[in-house]
Parts: sequence; C-alpha cells; structure tokens
Amino acid sequence: MTKGRWLLVVLIAVLVAAYFVFDLGQYFSLGYLKSQQAAIDAYYGSNPLQTVAAFFLVYVAVTGLSLPGATIMTLAAGAIFGLLWGTIIVSFASSIGATLSFLASRFVLKDSVQAKFGDKLRAINAGIEKDGAFYLFTLRLVPAFPFFVINLVMGLTPIRIPTFYWISQLGMLAGTIVYVNAGTEIAKIDRLSGILSPTLLASFTLLGLFPLIAKKVLELVKARKVYARFRRPRRFDCNVIVIGAGSAGLVSSYIAAAVKAKVTLIEMHRMGGDCLNTGCVPSKALIRSAKFLSHVKRAAEFGMREARADYEFADVMERVQRVIGEVEPHDSAERYTGLGVECIQGEAKILSPWEVRVNGNVLTTRAIVIAAGARPFVPPIAGIEQAGYFTSDTVWNLRRLPARLVVLGGGPIGCELTQAFARFGSTVTQVEMLPRIMIREDPEISEMVLARFRAEGVDVKLEHKARQFLVENGEKILVCEHEGREIRIAFDAVLVAVGRVANTAGYGLEELGIPVTKQRTVETNDFLQTIYPNIYACGDVAGPYQFTHTASHQAWYAAVNALFGGLRKFRADYSVIPWATFTEPEVARVGLNETEAREKNIAYEVTTYGIDDLDRAIADSEAHGLVKVLTVPGKDKILGVTIVGEHAGDLIAEYIMAMRHGIGLNKVLGTIHIYPTMAEANKYVAGNWKRAHAPQGLLKWVERYHAWMRG
Repeated sequence: MTKGRWLLVVLIAVLVAAYFVFDLGQYFSLGYLKSQQAAIDAYYGSNPLQTVAAFFLVYVAVTGLSLPGATIMTLAAGAIFGLLWGTIIVSFASSIGATLSFLASRFVLKDSVQAKFGDKLRAINAGIEKDGAFYLFTLRLVPAFPFFVINLVMGLTPIRIPTFYWISQLGMLAGTIVYVNAGTEIAKIDRLSGILSPTLLASFTLLGLFPLIAKKVLELVKARKVYARFRRPRRFDCNVIVIGAGSAGLVSSYIAAAVKAKVTLIEMHRMGGDCLNTGCVPSKALIRSAKFLSHVKRAAEFGMREARADYEFADVMERVQRVIGEVEPHDSAERYTGLGVECIQGEAKILSPWEVRVNGNVLTTRAIVIAAGARPFVPPIAGIEQAGYFTSDTVWNLRRLPARLVVLGGGPIGCELTQAFARFGSTVTQVEMLPRIMIREDPEISEMVLARFRAEGVDVKLEHKARQFLVENGEKILVCEHEGREIRIAFDAVLVAVGRVANTAGYGLEELGIPVTKQRTVETNDFLQTIYPNIYACGDVAGPYQFTHTASHQAWYAAVNALFGGLRKFRADYSVIPWATFTEPEVARVGLNETEAREKNIAYEVTTYGIDDLDRAIADSEAHGLVKVLTVPGKDKILGVTIVGEHAGDLIAEYIMAMRHGIGLNKVLGTIHIYPTMAEANKYVAGNWKRAHAPQGLLKWVERYHAWMRG
C-alpha cells in the first residue's frame, strides 16, 4: 500500500475513533433531536445560512465516514428546514458523502482487491460495466440494504464515478423524501423503525426491481423487433441447421443428434474443415517427418556413428495426404449420418432467421448455428499477387521443396512451418515486423524458440516490415523496411502466415444485418447468440480464440443454447483456455503468463523448474526447456502455466485440469508421477514452490528437536 493510502486510512481511523471516544453518537439520537429542536429552530431563525452550511458539512462527514446518524440527520432536516429544502439539502449532502466514501474505498482497496481476486471478479466486473447503473439504482431504492455498505462495495467495482453519483442521488431520492417528510412531524415519532411500514418497504422493493424488469422487457421487445420483417414458419423441417463442418460444426451437430434433435449439417467443401484438411492434421504430419530428419542429423547425440535419410519431399507430402485420409473417417459424412445427422454438401444461404437455402431447396429450422470457420489473411502488400504466394491452406499442394523460402509471420503457424521446411533443407528466412516471434508468450519463451531456430540455420529477421514484392530478371525479391533501411530478400517461394480472418461473407449475414466485431468475427453475446436470438455462432467465425479445441468447447454452448435456450441458457466459459505451438522446443500454455499478469495488474509469484535437470529429458537427449507457474502470492492457487520442452502440449494437461477444478500446487506435489517421465517436471516445479514457502521458523524448531534427540 502506498504512503498516500496509509495516510488516508490513518485519517479515517482517527476521525472514526474520535466519534466513539468522545461519544458523539449521543447527538444523533431521536431524543436529543427532540430536546434541542426549539434551540435549533431559534438558531436557524437568526443564522439561516450558517445553519444550512453547518448541517450540510456534518451530514457529508457522517455519510463520508460511514458513521451512524444519517437517518437522524435526515429527520432533523425535515424538522428544521421543512420538506422542500430539507429534501434538497439532504439529497446533495448524502450523495456527496456517499461518493466520498465510495472514492475512499476505491483509492485504498480497489487495486489490491482486484489484484487478489481479479479472476473471480471478472464476471462481476463485466456485469457492473454493462448493467452497473441498474444494479445500483435497485440497491439505492430498497432501504433494506445499508447505504454505507453499498458505497464501500461499489468503490471496489469498475463503475464510473459520475454514474455512481447521479444514480445514487436519483435512487436515494424517494427514501429521502419519506424520511424528511417524517421529520416535519418529528414530535409524533417515537421510534425510527415505525417510519417505514412493511407495505412501504415492499413498494420500494418493487420500485427497485422495476428497472431490471423493464430492461428485460426491452430486451425481449428488441429481440422481437429484429424478427418483424420476417414471416415465421408454422412448422419447421429441423430443430437446428449447422453451417460448416469443421470442429465447431461437427460437435454442434453431434450434440444435437445425441439429444435426438433433427439436425442438418451443411458443408460447402470437405467435411472436417480446416483442421483436418489444411490445418492441425497435415501440419502435425509434416512436423513429425521433419522431426525425424532432425533426429537423423543429431544421430551422434544418440550414440550412432552415422545415420542418413534418403527421401523425396513429394513422398513426404504424399504421407501428409495419407494421414489426412486415415483421420478423415472420423469426420466423414458417413459417420455423422450414422449418428443421426443429415449431412448436405452445398453452399448454404441464410434467407431469414428460420430459413436456409442449399442446393436450390429451402429448409426451415427453429435455430441456426453458424460455424463457417476462417481462412488465412493475406495482407495487401504491393506485388504479392504477381509474385505468387502460399498460405497454410495451399502449401499442401507443394511437391517440390523450395530452395529458398520466405515465411511472413512469427506467430504459431509461421513458426511451425518455418522450422519444418528448414529441417527438410529449405533455406528459410522468417520475417516478423514485431520485436520477437511468438509475441503472446513471455520474452524468455520467445527467446528459447528463436535460439533453436537460429541454431538450426533459420534466418529470423525481426522488426522487418514487408513493403513490396518484386520480380527482377526472373528472381523474386521481398523488399522490407528495417530501422529506416531497405532490406532485399531473394526467394523462390513465400508462405504468408500473418493470421486468419473469419468467413463472414457470402452466406446471408450481410442481408440479415448481423454485425461483425473489430476483429471481423461474427458479433455474439455471452450465450453465443447473434442479434437474432435463434441464430448462434461458434468456432473461428465467432472468436475470440481460433483453436480447434476452443471451437469444440464453444460448440457445446451453441448447440445446447440453440436447443434448450428457452428453458435455460449457458454462458460460454473461457476461464481456462490452453494452447500449444508445436515447434521444437514445443510451447504450451494455460492461463496467464507474466506479461499478461503485469498488463492486467494482477499480483503473482513465479516458480520455475528447468527441464534440463529432469532425468527422463536427459535420457532422451532432450534436456532443455522449463515449467513456469504463476500463483497467487503466498498461496498455491495456479494463475497460469507455461511449459517449454518435449511434449509440452501433453504435459500442460495436468495444469489445465488443476486450474479447471481449483487444484493447487500442494495437491500436484502430493500426486504420484511415474518415474522416469517428462510429467515429473510438473511435480518438481510444485516442489520448488513448496520449498520457497516452507515455514522457516518452524523448521528451526524442528532442527533443535532433532539435535535434542541426538543427545
């Protein structure tokens, strides 16, 4: 806590202590007010401005310090100033005092509370940012909630200060009038509890709930309004139509069929989507062959005098296609038809919220799930079309290994393919405009991958911005800008891997007016609904994560909400999202890393374990990498884990489960891990955390005990 915060805490503590030490509460009682009313009236008659000013300041102090007495002072305002002026004075004084209390809470406690409980408060913060005014108005209208508690708690939330002030003043106005009015006849009041009858309390409660009810009604009206220009069919051919047979579409269809819904799955190209045909499956098959070659080159490390591999790149790419073919049945139309899904190959067009046209036929449906996926983004660099390029979709057509390959992009796809092609023998130049590759990971993680790339002969050019492609005398050249200088890179082929963009055009979104986000994904709410409550979107087309496993994760929510949303809807849960980059060294992460924790101002501790010390890694000649765990300071609760090394994508699963189910490092340490395995690294990092938090004072006494036992 900063010095300024401590000073404020001490000042408040002194003032509050003075209130009780000097028994100032005696002046805020009904009896004292009645006994002094004549004297106060006389003073007010001769000194009206001084009386108003003094009353106002005392009221602000009482509410600002959260002291008891605001109720008595409100009655006094009615008794002294009458209904109109009493209401005005109290309304402003109470609102200013409440805001001071709110600001004190925010200044002293907000940062530390958000840092410590930020992950738990994420949903509350989002709710406050979205509907905080409604919630505050309801709380202010219902006198059953102590106002000083509301002031202090709201100070810990992200609600804006002006919003807090004017909503407080408006919300407290009704109660203020009731109490000030009662104060005008203070002689008839015997006890404070009699001012608010049960009927009046119930009325305030209903009044407080009214804004929330009105908001829900407005949402319902708004939802119905978007349907106004369409004619709803009386009967439907399907319960749900799914557009796109990638990961999200397949899982949505599977779930719908599993609960006996009539589901139609429409795919324009091949079943399985990008992951099977141009993404995860072919890239991992290629990486595996490249890894074999890297092991051949490292034969001496494994005790071999000599090893060589005779291969044709075309054969490697044919193997990639065979792997796709072997996995293909898992996502085939035959399999899904057998599961109860009607599979149609064709181009879907959404005609209305309940109609989809495919192959000239119009199908009616109660709900639609858009799972149209994404495609590689190709930046508009001058000359790129003339030079020709490959993307992660088209690179699989290669049968001749390019001698000189330029890879644009330092993200996961660019890095994976950079290393793979370099291992096959291409001279690879990786061009990244940012200061480092794999920018989402911590700097030392990026550095580990970069060091390996350079050791394997990859020319990684950081902070190089591609400006133009040229073809000079038959040679292709990429012109980059680096530190104000022009850099020319000659190449035979270029692979563009600078990101992916959602498929949002050509199937009816524009005609229906379904908006897209700044990231060019379909805009959805927490339940994955578009502006049409019966049209959902999930997977790459919806974001925010474009991974196969998150697409499957979202698909469950989209399918269940589409089929049962009338009974209950579920918010998509992104609390624990893992991913891996299959370079060597492999990089896997779940939750926060240090960079993100600092950006979000979340307090953390770091514990690491070097895999170069792990027995199995040494035995496998893969002694490199680390396990890096972020925890809540002083506790074993895991905030995030990054693993670099062999099988990192598999090792991270233990921490995904731990975070998903609230398991801390103590329980990871107490779990038996098979020796010798790479998974022991997870236990050893937990052991490092335990040693760092060992009770040193207690251990000194234990040491004395053992010394005493030795005699």
